[in-house]
Amino acid sequence: MTTVAARVAVGTSVISQRANALATTLEQGARELATLARGLTDAQWQARLPKDGRKIGVVVHHVATMYPLEVQLAEQLAAGQPITGVTWDVVHGINAQHAVDFDATTKAEALALLEKNSAAAAEAIRALSDEQLDRVATISLYGDAPLTCQFMLEDHAVRHSFHHLARIQAALKA
Repeated sequence: MTTVAARVAVGTSVISQRANALATTLEQGARELATLARGLTDAQWQARLPKDGRKIGVVVHHVATMYPLEVQLAEQLAAGQPITGVTWDVVHGINAQHAVDFDATTKAEALALLEKNSAAAAEAIRALSDEQLDRVATISLYGDAPLTCQFMLEDHAVRHSFHHLARIQAALKA
């Protein structure tokens, strides 16, 4: 059960401190990725990540594109609904098709989408209660393991920008 102490006032609504912390971390990651992306040269934007093969610019756009889907899946768990039909093969297929479809994405397009979708994701996360964050359902991506909505958020939407930021930074240093 959520206590008054575990909730914080933001604007005119009261939200879960945990949800707010998750949203704040997501916003931080998106800001850090955007800051790095803004400073990239055209050649760096077009450079391909080792092992991954996608262009750095495509990966920035990919992070922005995935926020709505990642939040939708977390909201499904928050409602107590299992996630079915999502496998790593499906994820890899989505990523590969995205790389083809957005091969020519511009820095301005990717940054605008990153800003828009990260803000919407953070807002959706802040709308979740502690009870929803704790709700458990099976997730096909993890062999139908019963996992929480909070885990799904942390492992996907919240972590996503940090994950790709680290890979981009490593590639730029190489």
